[in-house]
Amino acid sequence: MMDRLRSWLPLLPLLLLMGATYWLNLQVQSPTEGPNNDLLHDPDYVVDNFTATTLDIHGKVNFVMSAKKMWHYPDDDVTLLEAPKLESLSHEQSPLHISAQKGEISSKGDEVILRNDVVIVRPAYAKQSELTFKTEYLRVTPAKDIADTDKAVTLYDSHATLNAVGMELDNKLRSVKFLSNVKTEYEPPKK
Repeated sequence: MMDRLRSWLPLLPLLLLMGATYWLNLQVQSPTEGPNNDLLHDPDYVVDNFTATTLDIHGKVNFVMSAKKMWHYPDDDVTLLEAPKLESLSHEQSPLHISAQKGEISSKGDEVILRNDVVIVRPAYAKQSELTFKTEYLRVTPAKDIADTDKAVTLYDSHATLNAVGMELDNKLRSVKFLSNVKTEYEPPKK
């Protein structure tokens, strides 16, 4: 048995060297490599109380987005928002104010997804009363000035309440299209 051990003794330093090389390789791997990459979802930046403003071709404020907090995650290029607020400030018409508890900006930055207690307010203007929309999900495309949802939505104005499933809102055209299960209650103005 001793002869067998002696024959393996020259291989022992080689085996130790291989083990040390493997251990060292595990220590220097980048966080996105290796078996634990699903566990690493850390933000590369966090911004508190931020505001982003978009200008039109004439240099006037066109769109404002703000949030209590914003996180960006580089591993999946997701930007999350806490208490986001959006304002579409078309100069020809009344502004549109949108708020929610949570939001997410698409990786290209062309869409904003809002969730949880989404409220859209279009203040009264000319002879139009104030409109308030409430839903749990809304997709906003700021460059096109449109918003849509496939979830339940409720519209309130001075004399009516409308419930529907799904909505397409075009702020440039000042049009709203409700997609299905539309039910409304109208209360005539009191004289």
